[in-house]
Amino acid sequence: MQSLHKFGPVRSTSLINFAGQDSPKCRRSFSTAPARQDWLTPKRPESRKSMTGRPRMPTGGSTRGTTVVWGDFGLRMKDHDRRVSAKQLKTGEETIHRRLRGEHYKLYKRVSANIGVYVKGNDVRMGKGKGKFDHWAARIPVSRIIFEVKGKIHEQVVRDAFRLAGNKLPGLYEFVKKGDPPVVGITKLGDGVTLEKLKEAKREVEPKDKPEQPQLITSSTTNTPPQTVSTHLDEAPRTVHVSP
Repeated sequence: MQSLHKFGPVRSTSLINFAGQDSPKCRRSFSTAPARQDWLTPKRPESRKSMTGRPRMPTGGSTRGTTVVWGDFGLRMKDHDRRVSAKQLKTGEETIHRRLRGEHYKLYKRVSANIGVYVKGNDVRMGKGKGKFDHWAARIPVSRIIFEVKGKIHEQVVRDAFRLAGNKLPGLYEFVKKGDPPVVGITKLGDGVTLEKLKEAKREVEPKDKPEQPQLITSSTTNTPPQTVSTHLDEAPRTVHVSP
């Protein structure tokens, strides 16, 4: 292939390589594999500073995030909701990897640190905003699965790894297996406890559209006999004789 040039025809080498053969097909300069996401740092900063807040409590009976999905064993928060920093989550992850070193497994993280924590220095007057960014944290509600492990590992080994990780994290945690019943709030379903029974009212609730019952009007004239007045006060006075 030739092209015109001010000094004469020039042979293009874009389609023919130096060996005289056709060039290979164009290769993409990027990988089609998904980029590895950092679960401890959001991809983009917050558009506005987050409040301290509290994790949302599923009052409607939701059991999402309380059971093991991808792995065989899991670590679940037991006592109450709290805010866990990214540094604490990283410490728990490293503890599990250190205990399961040499094993064939895969660790799944079910939470992400996407809440910014802002602090002020000491001896700072009130007002003037929330302060500067300090670290990332995750709001973890009660009964939420944090870590899952899948692999050909004995159960006692995974229990020991989760026990060590739970000691590094704030709060109380419990060991769960795949197939365990879900949890609504702090109540575990199973053994006769169902979601329908939890939604039932503990006491009888009167309907809002209940028709009003007509009140009975009693007449003032009744057939009751008239009340009699006691004659105890009408008795004759008694005389008392006093000896001289």
